[in-house]
Amino acid sequence: METTPEGLEILDPFELRVLAVLAEKEALTPDNYPLSLNALVNGCNQLSSRDPVMSISEDTVAEVLQRLMQNKYVNGITQAGARVTKYEHRLRIKFSLEQDKLAVLTMLMLRGLQTAGEIRTRSGRLHDFKSVAEVEHALQFLIDKYPPLVSKLPLAPGTKEPRYGHLLAGEEALAREETAASLGGSVGGAGQGTKIGALEQEVQQLRRQVEDLTAQFAEFRQQFE
Repeated sequence: METTPEGLEILDPFELRVLAVLAEKEALTPDNYPLSLNALVNGCNQLSSRDPVMSISEDTVAEVLQRLMQNKYVNGITQAGARVTKYEHRLRIKFSLEQDKLAVLTMLMLRGLQTAGEIRTRSGRLHDFKSVAEVEHALQFLIDKYPPLVSKLPLAPGTKEPRYGHLLAGEEALAREETAASLGGSVGGAGQGTKIGALEQEVQQLRRQVEDLTAQFAEFRQQFE
């Protein structure tokens, strides 16, 4: 997994979505947590409270989970007598986060760039912030960590409050998101889910082609052994 110069592992959009959904559902639906693969897929493809909206297949989510488990972001749990494996995030342990900080990071992962006021309004079911100042305190904690998990962006033209973004996808991804937002649209525009779904299908098709070529080469090599 690629890392930033400070040593923070860079996560791709699917990895971010899976982790954020696990963290969200832990707080929203504790009775159904850890999540099954099917419940996790539904959460990833949820149309509300998501920016961007995504369309991720079950196979892709399963592959993402394997990567996240290898890098200690997720645990897979198979309970006695259970037919399916369930999954839980380890963000709280990996980054030493209390619930208020985890709630802020989760909202940034799920909804993109936001002001402290927007985070407070949207995160009520994850953590009850009594004031915007409490959100700003949590944000500053995430900014001051090493490596930092959040960045405070300069004031955009015509705005009065700064926005914040997470750094789990790297500084370049955050810069692209900031540029897209400044041009009048978010990275998660209406067509983004469709684009991501199409890219996902293309990747799967290319993977199948590589597997076919590998099998053909193996058969060809056997002729000379």
